[in-house]
Parts: sequence; structure tokens; C-alpha cells
Amino acid sequence: MARESSGGVQSLQRAFDLLERLADAGGEASLSELAATTGLPLPTIHRLIRTLVTLGYVRQNRNRRYTLGSRLIRLGESAGRQFGTWARPFLTELVDEVEETANLAVLDGDEVVYVAQVPSKHSMRMFTEVGRRLLPHGTGVGKAMLSQLPRAEVVALLERTGLPAYTPNTITDPQELLDSLARIAEQGYALDESEQELGVRCIAVPLVGAPTLSAVSVSGPEGRLTKDAVARILPEVLAIAKRLTDQAASS
Repeated sequence: MARESSGGVQSLQRAFDLLERLADAGGEASLSELAATTGLPLPTIHRLIRTLVTLGYVRQNRNRRYTLGSRLIRLGESAGRQFGTWARPFLTELVDEVEETANLAVLDGDEVVYVAQVPSKHSMRMFTEVGRRLLPHGTGVGKAMLSQLPRAEVVALLERTGLPAYTPNTITDPQELLDSLARIAEQGYALDESEQELGVRCIAVPLVGAPTLSAVSVSGPEGRLTKDAVARILPEVLAIAKRLTDQAASS
């Protein structure tokens, strides 16, 4: 059911709700599908969608289904740059301390999105393109963020996305992942043991209490980022995660 107006402009709330429902549907849906998920009457949805199409925020395909429009890309990229800008000094400090690549990611719908990165100074280093999207079960940052969600929400997300294997080490069993998330929530950090890319180890910490579900990570080749190295740098990652959380909360 679409959210009711609470002092705002109801049509604006409904328009944004339609955009979110399109995103939840994987970026494409029919008018009848939007009616089913929002509870709004078809004439209302048609009027709102027509306006969004005119503005470029929604596009109608040849099959008469509707998708998110290209004008949203500029807004998303601008928001991502703004998010990454304030985080970059913290990531730079983390890289100076641990000498490996640092990343910041957020959970956007059912996907992990990397919004900021500072690479290490090593010639052999890990690059994750800012803006890259991955399913959360196969990444350290994704598992760190999933560990902060209620179990029922995680189960629903996994039912929508499945657990495809990025590598032979990716967790593809739902119960195994849920058990892993419980341990991550208890210990306060997640590890990616070549689960997203072979030969790469990652340690990730959720930004507990931040306005947006987020996680900071350090990644590098397994040969350098050994288990002993992970134990050594964990306090640094935890400290930066706390400072990023405080900064996000005060922004």
C-alpha cells in the first residue's frame, strides 16, 4: 500500500513510491503490477507514470512496460559523489594505516553499491569500481550490512535474488549464510575469503547506527592480507567505521 500523506504533498509521495516500487521490481514493471504492489487505482498510477515519463524519470518500453528513466542516473551519480566526498578523508586515513585498499558501500534495494574507494599504494592492489553493483551474499560489505537486518528481511531478499556463485567459495546455501550472518553480527565484522574474487581477502565492518545501511572494508591479495594481518588491522577498520558512522549521523 502506498504511504499516506503526513503533511506532505500526497501526489509527490505517491510518485516517489512508484519509483521505489519500480526499483524493487528490478527496474521494470507493468501498470497492473504497480497497482498490485502500491494499492493505488490504475487511473492514479497512469496519471503519475505519465508525468514521470514526461520528466524523464520513467521510460515506457516497446512492450508497454515501464522502467526507471535515464534522468535518475544523474541524480544517483551526484548523490553517490556527495556521499563519497565526505567519506574519502576517512578512507585515506585508513589506507595510510593499513596500506591496503579501502572501500565504502551502501545497500541499495537488493544490491551492494560501492560509493567511495581509496586504493593502496602497492603496485598490486585491488580495484572495485565506484558505482559497481553486486549481490550482497558474495561480498564482505554485503554480509556486514545483511548482518544488521532482521532475519525475515534477509530471507525475503535472498528469495528475490537467489545466491549465485561468484567463485567456488561463495556461500550459496541460505541456511549457511544466515548462520554466518549471526556470527558476523556477534563479532562485529565480516570476512570475504575469495568469495567474490579468487585470491582476494576482504574485511568489512558495518556502520552500525548510520542513517543509511553502509559498511567500510579493506581488501587486498591473500598473500599480503593474511589472517594475521586481518587481526592486526581489524581495530583500525572498527575505529574508522565508528568515525564514519558519527560523521554520517551528524551530516
